Amino acid sequence: MPNFAYRGRDSGGKAVSGQQEGMSPAGVADLLQGRGITPLSISPAPEAAKAAGGGSIEIQLFKPKVLHIDVLMFTRQIYTLLKAGVPIMRALAGLQESSTNPAMRAVLQQIRESLDSGRELSLSMARHPKVFTPFYLSMVRVGEMTGRLEEIFIRLFEHMEFERFMREQVKSALRYPSFVVTAMGIAIVVVNIFVIPAFAQVFKGFGSQLPLMTRILLGFSGFMVAWWPVLVGGVAAAFFAFTSWTATATGRYWWDKTKLRFPIAGKIVRKATLARFAGSFAIATRSGVPIIQALTNVAQTVDNDYIARKVEGMREGVERGESILRAANNAAVFTPVVLQMIAVGEESGALDDMMQQVAELYQNEVEYELKSLAQQIEPILITLLGILVLILALGIFLPIWDLGKVALKK
Repeated sequence: MPNFAYRGRDSGGKAVSGQQEGMSPAGVADLLQGRGITPLSISPAPEAAKAAGGGSIEIQLFKPKVLHIDVLMFTRQIYTLLKAGVPIMRALAGLQESSTNPAMRAVLQQIRESLDSGRELSLSMARHPKVFTPFYLSMVRVGEMTGRLEEIFIRLFEHMEFERFMREQVKSALRYPSFVVTAMGIAIVVVNIFVIPAFAQVFKGFGSQLPLMTRILLGFSGFMVAWWPVLVGGVAAAFFAFTSWTATATGRYWWDKTKLRFPIAGKIVRKATLARFAGSFAIATRSGVPIIQALTNVAQTVDNDYIARKVEGMREGVERGESILRAANNAAVFTPVVLQMIAVGEESGALDDMMQQVAELYQNEVEYELKSLAQQIEPILITLLGILVLILALGIFLPIWDLGKVALKK
């Protein structure tokens, strides 16, 4: 653990200085405040700075990160320890020692130091926004207020496990279509740059008018051979421009809205988003979070900026005194099934149960849709591949066929 040199004043106003071990300057500040010292400056100790000087670039380049699976396992393990009656500090110490990710160990160390200084668990976690989402922090805060922290952790674990399952299913379903589309793209490039130019030399000796399809293929192939650096640069520039645009608030909003309109994948994205909305809303309301705060938290977990803004619009409607059903109707993004379940939940006072049923319903539907996604896309891919083969056959073999007929007549 690195050393930090500090200067500060104690409770009597006397100037003090020294060195303190810690994972970060913030962790050292927490430790000093816990000892009644107000820090004025904290900097790496000279020997620590000298030791880190030679490898700072390498450390920054290859610094490990806290992954989703790390937070998932932490949530499950802390629930088990708290349920068994293990104190929170001892539980965090045990998890820190058993963690295999250095980045996660550092986070747990800083959380322990923050708790030692008197901060609450939610505030300690809030100092790591890249590790714990606002929804996660809000739920932990509710668990602290209600005294049901272990129950909150198991619900968070189930929620995160569902999100992980959805991501893995989507990746698995898109793996085969992506491979086929990539292979087709490579085949088109190879044929136009290497194969068709070889046939072009043969066609020049025919001395007759070539078919239209052949002339189109030869023209396109010649364009690719002559301008391939420009095409590669254009594709790279388009990709960079698209990623930069989707990184903005406006671009992300329109791209998330467009994804919902895709022919096959759009309905899967919509159902997955609604399942995430219903599951998050159920866990929030069941844990005692007020409706307005629950809608605010849920808007941060749906993973779709378009739907998130609609949920924020629902929150504003509820703040004006509208019912949840009316606010959901005005959002115009929910299916009749969701609206019906919201209506029943409001009338019966079991909105959290209805939302949980909606989440389970759409989770099952998404699982089925993803399993059959490859079967739905396969006919489209076969059709595109057939069209590509037909174009190549007509463009390349028609002149050879015509030459053969002329030779037979002679």
